[in-house]
Amino acid sequence: MDVSIVIPTKNGGALFDEVLTMIDKQETEYEYEVICVDSGSTDDTVDIIKRHHCILKQIDKAEFGHGKTRNLGASLGTGEYIIFITQDALPYDTHWIQNFIDGMKSDPEIVGGFGKHYPYPDCNIFDKRDLTLLFQGYGTTNTIYQLEDKERYKNEEGYRHLLAFYSDNNSCMRRDIWEKYPYDDVNFAEDQIWAKKMIELGYKKLYCPYAGVYHSHNYELETYKQRFYDEYKGIYTIHQYVMVKDIPHLLVGYYRFVKNNLNYVNSLNMDAAEKKKWRKYAIKRDWYRFYSAYMAGKYYRSSKSKQEKMDQKFSQQLRQINQ
Repeated sequence: MDVSIVIPTKNGGALFDEVLTMIDKQETEYEYEVICVDSGSTDDTVDIIKRHHCILKQIDKAEFGHGKTRNLGASLGTGEYIIFITQDALPYDTHWIQNFIDGMKSDPEIVGGFGKHYPYPDCNIFDKRDLTLLFQGYGTTNTIYQLEDKERYKNEEGYRHLLAFYSDNNSCMRRDIWEKYPYDDVNFAEDQIWAKKMIELGYKKLYCPYAGVYHSHNYELETYKQRFYDEYKGIYTIHQYVMVKDIPHLLVGYYRFVKNNLNYVNSLNMDAAEKKKWRKYAIKRDWYRFYSAYMAGKYYRSSKSKQEKMDQKFSQQLRQINQ
């Protein structure tokens, strides 16, 4: 088997059916299998998996973990390469697998790779902008990253983040490397923790813009407060980086960030009512970003009992696991 595609699932809905349909349509010389690890779906996700003839492993929701569940899925396959995607990541075209594996094979020192993310058509204007700019920054053709400047890596925060970026929304790794270095058993950022480790061990990672997926979210605004909290906790886990250290940093950072987004809204060609809607959206969402980053920074200075209370109040990941 050339490729094992591993997808953790829970209540994937109609979009997940589209994802599997596009995987079924792949035009590739590589033989592939699809493995789904479902953690307690209550909709028709399991029926969808069976209808597409995927390998299915069902676990209790309490057993789910971002690292260990993906490791479980990988262990059920035999592919030389393991592609990880999420249930809402829709392959961009029918050459996704072919392009990804061709890229991975272009250099024997590449151990992992990630592909481009395209925003869905209904994506909010800020994530659409940010996703586009993020992936443009990684290159317009297959680009290989490795640790070449240890002094810069030691001293420059942005360089460390660049080299560690990796996304299991659309990633690929060699099975022989996974067997030696599986994902850590963590609840968030398993992908970037792994990539950071590989980079520091001297391996190479690939960015493959030709292996894209559609992936974006339009959460309810309140949900972003939870999402940002998990995100900035993950950044600390990876880099020991605190974005918002105290209240003055919170207020100044928020002011600068929201001012930039308001200017962006004003620059767009849309009617006054639409601009008003997005200005209100930015004011609230950007506050959640900085407040949640502040709380995530406090998390690591708090007692274990306080951390548990904070997670109960703020963590989206914990809520999804317990649903």
